[in-house]
Amino acid sequence: MSLRTLAAAAILSCLSLPAFAGSSTITIAGGCFWCVESDFERVRGVSEAVSGYTGGSVSNPSYKQVTGGGTGHYEAVQITYDPDTLPLPALFDMFFRSIDPTDAGGQFCDRGDSYRSAIFVSNAAEQKAAEAAKAKAEAALGKTIVTPILKAAPFYVAEDYHQDYYKSSDRVLTRFGLVTKANAYKRYRDACGRDQRVKALWGDAAPFAS
Repeated sequence: MSLRTLAAAAILSCLSLPAFAGSSTITIAGGCFWCVESDFERVRGVSEAVSGYTGGSVSNPSYKQVTGGGTGHYEAVQITYDPDTLPLPALFDMFFRSIDPTDAGGQFCDRGDSYRSAIFVSNAAEQKAAEAAKAKAEAALGKTIVTPILKAAPFYVAEDYHQDYYKSSDRVLTRFGLVTKANAYKRYRDACGRDQRVKALWGDAAPFAS
């Protein structure tokens, strides 16, 4: 069994319904926050994943401001997890393998500053874990990883309509007609090529790509 397959098995063992006792939080940015939220809410040990904005210069920014550019914010997700069930190094390993960490201009079909990837850390332990995971991912890929590790900044929760978008039964008007948000999300994710690119990069080590 290859090292990549063994790593994938270890990561996939964390996937199931949440189970937790204590809690910590970490903020990550991996392109579209709907996708990151959807991925990590499946992970055993994660109690909540909240979409929002961080890393910019404007207080309480709107989605329109952030995606319009100029605020410096990332679309990000704040993850609440139980470190006894889901150790931080494992969480970071999953994160790197759920994105294209070689892309500095955005993620997948989403381009621009707000869609860049990043890890935001609050202390030396988080910094050390993030740096180790980044080095491990770079060695596994054999390519330079450009995802930065940044000092945590204020996190602003995104508008209500963004939360749990991927599983909402609310209806929205799209070019496909009036569909549920869950349906619109699936169509978007497929069209954006997220899973295809992650699988091309990480193969069997990609924990979420279907």
